[in-house]
Amino acid sequence: MSERVENQGGSILGAAVKRAEDPRFIQGHGRYVQDHQVDGQVWMCPVRSSVPHGRILSIDIDAAIAMPGVIGVYGPDDVQGSMPIDFPGQTDDTRLPLISSGRVRFVGDIVAVVVAETERQARDAAEAVWVDIEPMPVIATPEAALAESAELLFPELGSNIVKTEVSESPDPLDGADVVIRGQVVNQRIAAVPLETNNALAVPVGDGVDVMLGAQQIHGARNAISTALGIDRSLVRVRVPDMGGGFGAKIFTYREHALCAFLARRLNQPVRWNETRTENMIAMNHGRAQRHVFEVGARRDGTIVGMRLDVTQDCGAFPLFGAMMPFFTRRMSSGPYAIPRIDYRARSVVTNTTPVHAYRGAGRPEATVTLERVMDTLAAELRMDPAEVRRRNLQDPEAFPWVTATGERYDSGNYRAALEKALDMAGYGESRREQAVRRGNGDRVQLGIGIASYVEVTAPGGRKDWGAVDVHTDGTATVFSGAVSHGHSHETTFPQLVSRVLGIPIADIGFVQADTASVVRGGGTMGSRSLQMAGSAIHRSAGAVLDKARAIVAHHREAAVEDVILAPDGTIGVSGVPDLALTWAEVASLASDPANLPDGMKPGLRVEDTYEQEHSSVPFGTHVSIVEVDTETGEVTLRRHIAVDDAGLIVNHLVFDGQIHGGIAQGIGQALFEDFRYDDAANPLTGNLTGYLLPTAVGLPAMELGHTHTPSPSNPLGVKGIGEAGTVGSTPAVYGAVLDAVAHLGVGHIDMPLTPGRVWGALTEAKTN
Repeated sequence: MSERVENQGGSILGAAVKRAEDPRFIQGHGRYVQDHQVDGQVWMCPVRSSVPHGRILSIDIDAAIAMPGVIGVYGPDDVQGSMPIDFPGQTDDTRLPLISSGRVRFVGDIVAVVVAETERQARDAAEAVWVDIEPMPVIATPEAALAESAELLFPELGSNIVKTEVSESPDPLDGADVVIRGQVVNQRIAAVPLETNNALAVPVGDGVDVMLGAQQIHGARNAISTALGIDRSLVRVRVPDMGGGFGAKIFTYREHALCAFLARRLNQPVRWNETRTENMIAMNHGRAQRHVFEVGARRDGTIVGMRLDVTQDCGAFPLFGAMMPFFTRRMSSGPYAIPRIDYRARSVVTNTTPVHAYRGAGRPEATVTLERVMDTLAAELRMDPAEVRRRNLQDPEAFPWVTATGERYDSGNYRAALEKALDMAGYGESRREQAVRRGNGDRVQLGIGIASYVEVTAPGGRKDWGAVDVHTDGTATVFSGAVSHGHSHETTFPQLVSRVLGIPIADIGFVQADTASVVRGGGTMGSRSLQMAGSAIHRSAGAVLDKARAIVAHHREAAVEDVILAPDGTIGVSGVPDLALTWAEVASLASDPANLPDGMKPGLRVEDTYEQEHSSVPFGTHVSIVEVDTETGEVTLRRHIAVDDAGLIVNHLVFDGQIHGGIAQGIGQALFEDFRYDDAANPLTGNLTGYLLPTAVGLPAMELGHTHTPSPSNPLGVKGIGEAGTVGSTPAVYGAVLDAVAHLGVGHIDMPLTPGRVWGALTEAKTN
């Protein structure tokens, strides 16, 4: 079989195959952690700090321990250790402790845990634990963290800067005719998955079986075993159905490890489940980057260079948030041929919830700034924003292309995506309508935003595992090292196998997310699953077919090269259809060593570990058209057009569904979402009455188009798509709103573009 998959007419690849998962979920038969009950289970509830920063003077548990159903209250003297989260320069003092000792660093920090017979009893007792905390000076913002007089959150570091990222370039503004400057803030975002964090830990012998919501099972197993100081073979991790992750569940939370620790200590099952308020303050946040840019360009609109200074808020502990500027740097050129980029970033700690990955993790932040640069440059040169982009997009002939910051892009045709999106949007007609409204001084103004983007997918950990096993009844099972939580792996991975083996999708089972049956895997993050796990499964299926052909050749005394897979899914000798065997017959032959060629192992199971040398780089253009009421500041989303290119499309329904979800979350950042703290680092948006989210009612119909530029990096020719919708939509919507009010003297508004902020900017512009 060919190593490279082609998306040919009639192939099951590229078809709009309905999701196999949907009937289960639609009928309410999904099985989440909360649905799994075990005998003898008890409940854990963390005791969380209500003080952003302070010294723990004492913890009084007397009232709590005397309450009905309470089994125990455990503090830092009972539970030592920390989560094994590493980044360059991290010290023992900066690690996230299982239970904080001596000092709390944010509202929501864990200072003790209560175990009781019921969830309600555990929560009541946790509220009865009295923690005496002496307040310390608070750092609520990155600017405060960088002040000369700032309190040091980790004194041993000598600074609140925990990591720097630098990519130097000689005078990037040299040769510029014009220089533009500006600032972009990617505000702090909460992940808000439908299912909050949870865990169920059951002791098994000397080990523990942990069921949780996580985007990676082996990473969770390793983190829990290391935190507990036991061999990883003693920890089994399973993920049942899971209600969303969006990057925040890549992280293995200390509550997961605490559940496992207490289950082993008490020798009985321990479970934990977050309330929504806990989820808002304790689940890691995302984004939280501030960019300051200087860009030089010629009068014809071509950019000669850029300076970009980034400040990353890591929150109270330097987790993956400290590394996000690294990923921002990797995308700092976007789809544009910027010859010189001087990039500098600082990651700082503050007394706020720790920051981790959130859909795109550092890459959408770069795109928002780049598209703001394009619009600002267009305004400075009085040039159409689409034309400025055309003049700076990299040429298709340049690939593989290495950007000014050293990132390798695999393939692309950026202008094709731009032109298709503009055509779908009726760009010229929309601009003419905008001009009429401006000329008439209409109350409701039209704004048009363009975002041409790239997205570095599989940015790290480019290795994953998959297996295919054909059984004696003719069915097959696919094993995946990825973890599906809305990604449709139960549909798309069997599609890959069906395409190779000819076995109907309905006869292909799917196994994932259990360290007892999945020997290794990198999990689902960074839009990597189809590239890595999918390629491993694709190659495994190919190897199964090769083995089956060898068995049939041996059995029929034919040459292997004469054995073919027929359109009806049987395997036989070319030209002799009556001698073809079904998969059930071949698998039965394979089960008996006497039927096999010398040296061949029995069975039709093959597993493969696929490693991809380079990241893949999907791309596209989004165009958003909005209306802004200039008297109230209200924004109405009128249309959103997205043209996305991620190489070969395995399933159009799944592909477009990922784009829909990504667009919704990107719109959320542009218009609604903002996790805020007061000056004393107290959270102001700790529930869904203050933290606003987009809903289906407020979203426009999404008009989707595609171009197809296969990646040379993997045998499927695919690129990641899970985060692309978010990367493209945020800057398109952001730019559209600013475009609607630019002629009224509004030059800049920070996200989210709420009616209050838009109205305030319009009011200020009128008075100046």
